[in-house]
Formats: sequence, C-alpha cells, structure tokens
Amino acid sequence: MSKHNFALIGAAGYVAPRHMRAIRDSGGDLKVAFDPKDSVGVLDSYFPDARFFIEFERFDRHLDKLRRMGEPIDYISICSPNYLHDAHVRFALRSGAHAICEKPLVLNPWNLDGLEEMAERTHKNVHTILQLRLHPAIRALRESVQSDRRMHDIDLTYITSRGSWYHVSWKGDENKSGGVATNIGVHFFDMLVFIFGAVRENVLHLRTSSRSAGYLELERARVRWFLSVDRSDLPPSCKPGQTTWRSITMDGEEIEFSEGFTDLHTESYREIMAGRGYTISDVRPSIEIVSTLRTQAEQLARGERHRLIETVRR
Repeated sequence: MSKHNFALIGAAGYVAPRHMRAIRDSGGDLKVAFDPKDSVGVLDSYFPDARFFIEFERFDRHLDKLRRMGEPIDYISICSPNYLHDAHVRFALRSGAHAICEKPLVLNPWNLDGLEEMAERTHKNVHTILQLRLHPAIRALRESVQSDRRMHDIDLTYITSRGSWYHVSWKGDENKSGGVATNIGVHFFDMLVFIFGAVRENVLHLRTSSRSAGYLELERARVRWFLSVDRSDLPPSCKPGQTTWRSITMDGEEIEFSEGFTDLHTESYREIMAGRGYTISDVRPSIEIVSTLRTQAEQLARGERHRLIETVRR
C-alpha cells in the first residue's frame, strides 16, 4: 500500500513537530511544508527531503505541480494561528485534499456551517485534533459516567505559564487567538462534553488577557473551571521550575491522567487515516462554548462602560 502524501501549513509553529512526528509514525510522507517564518530546522528530524516555502503562492503552485505529476496531496495538516484555520481548511478542500486541523478548528460556530457545505461539495473530509478523547483514562471515565447517570461536581484548573512574549504574539490578540479560554481551554471543554454530555448552562465569571473562569453545567456534571497563563497563579506546591499545573477533580477526588499524552497526536492521525477521525460535528459543542464566553465578555464590557458613563454624567 502506497504512503499518503501530506502537506503542512504552519511548519514553524509550536505544535508543528507533533504533527510531523504523527505523519511519520503513521506511515505518511510529508512532501511539502509552508510557513512565512523560516525557523523550520526541525524538518531535518522528520522529513529532510520535504520541500519548504515561505511564500504561500509558491506553496500553492507546488501543490498544483504535484497534482499534475500524478502525486497529489492527500492530506493538508494545518498548524497555523487560530484565526487562519478557517481559510486554510478551505484552501485544503479547494486543493482536493482532506484537512487535518489543530484546535480550535475555527473561532466561531457559523464558520463551521461554511466548512460543512464546502466539505460536502468537494467530497473531502475536515478532521480536527481532539486528542484528549483518545486518552485511555478519559475514555474509561466516560464509560463509568455514562453507566451511572448521576450528576457530578467537577473542578478544573489549568495553569500553563507564559512569558511576556505571549501577549505580544498573535496568541495575546483576542481577535486572532480567541482569548485564553479558546487558546488553551477549548480541548478541555471538548473533553468535558465528551465525558459528561451536552451543555445546559454556560456562565462566564472572569475574563482578562491572562485568565478566564466560569461555570458550565452539562447533562451529568456541574463544572467550575479556571484557566490561566500567568505564572503567579501556580500553587505553592509546584516544584521549582514547574511551569504547568493541571488539576481535575470529580466529587472531590482527583482524576489522574498526567501520563499517556506522548503519542496522542500519532493516534489521532492513525484514526483519521483509518476513517475514524473526529469531524466538524464532533467539534461544534466546544466551539459554541468558547464563542458564547466571548459574547458574554463583550456584553459585560459594554455594560460596565455604560455604568461608567452614567456615573460620570451623574
């Protein structure tokens, strides 16, 4: 059986090496990569013969050349900034390839509607990486929760400290990343829906450039959540040099899933190439959650400005 041909958009990105490894370990062949930045020496560790372009037009032309040579690209993997995912998925579909996109697939639910229409029209698939759904501990917990049908109390805390660069980069620009809840939290929201069922209530309590917190009620869980990229939020119990804190408790007991993350991207690729990958319908609930949170934040901000104006007038 011949290898699947891959192209990669966003080769210089933080998460790109996980995709390179997944392509290699799942038996794929990365033919061509693109990124406007040229810090992509990591390609040598995975696909040293892959063609690389820093101009999108030349990348596009090379994909067309491969098609005319009888070596079309089967999958285009997308690791670009969040706000470009929608456009790059559509590019993949127009290029006659299936799309494999990092989280979040898009920033807003209405973007999903357009992608669904285009995927149907081009007869190609749009897959997204929801790696936590493949974690053995998460799958076991889901089976346990679905069997007892009780309501559970969940506390989720995720702190992944970032330096000042974060707020200067596209990740610190809400219009490009979607904000903290979207950028570092969307896969946790997907995990919660996967385990505990559909959303009943979604309330924002706190939202700044570094932190976000709220309450989420699902079919079988009441969830309090807190997300942060500020190192000052790390608990005193952290070891020296520790930069990340992840804690999820259910009914007061810690859910342990700190191990087993290493190969989840590779497992995701294997599932996709076997026809079992997660699609647009799977990702929609988590995209709706983070979009609602942004809407609530905008409403709160408008309300606060209105109250400030009225106070000044008085």
